[in-house]
Amino acid sequence: MHLNIKVLITPTSKMGEKYNIKCPGVKRLMKEALELAEATEEYCARPLEDNLFEWHFTVQGPRGTDFEGGIYHGRILLPKEYPMHPPHIILLTPNGRFEINKKICLSISGHHPETWQPSWSIRTALLALIAFMPTPAEGTIGSLEYTPAERKLLAKKSTSWSCPQCGEIAQLLSSTAAKPLTEEEQSVLNQIAFKGEDEQTPKAPEPEPVQEPEAQVLESSESSTSFLDQLTEILVALLVGAIGIFIYRRWKVYDAVADTEL
Repeated sequence: MHLNIKVLITPTSKMGEKYNIKCPGVKRLMKEALELAEATEEYCARPLEDNLFEWHFTVQGPRGTDFEGGIYHGRILLPKEYPMHPPHIILLTPNGRFEINKKICLSISGHHPETWQPSWSIRTALLALIAFMPTPAEGTIGSLEYTPAERKLLAKKSTSWSCPQCGEIAQLLSSTAAKPLTEEEQSVLNQIAFKGEDEQTPKAPEPEPVQEPEAQVLESSESSTSFLDQLTEILVALLVGAIGIFIYRRWKVYDAVADTEL
């Protein structure tokens, strides 16, 4: 395994002298750098020599997909608040799934701090990236929808791609198998999903029913009219009845007075 030692190194006393190792973010990154010091056949990641908060990584394309055989290189930009805030992930190697030199949208990346968990790590981010390379782009930020043939062609070309800082990326991975996923990591990967921005994937508005509301209005209007008509008929009947009773009583009084006079 070849590494450009001028760019990628493991934490040393020199790194400790540059950063405050009591800082939670620095302490966490130093620990992760030690854990990822040995490259595997699936991935490797190292901090830059002069910047603990910028890492370069290399991942193997997932087997059984359009990316099989491909080797992809990128950058991880970590905020000073790491691990409380998520990292940004940028692909540098053309791949047909993610735009290069652009922060990609993952629920484990800086685009979605609301879903980030401090227990997640750089290794988790790399595993998530590998797992979701073959998933549909669905309009997420930094995503591409290349054809399978185009992605396979880019996978072949990627093996000869060279990073200006790290050198030939094919030399960065090793034959060492990555350690098995823990139950927690598997659970995390099952929960991680790409999230598109609303403006990137607007949902088609559902057609508004036109006739139904009108029918409801007409029905309501007809009901109101029918009720008013019935009420009017009742009032008229009551009024006619009252007039009839009044006339009948007046007639009875008149009749009684007439009988008395006679």
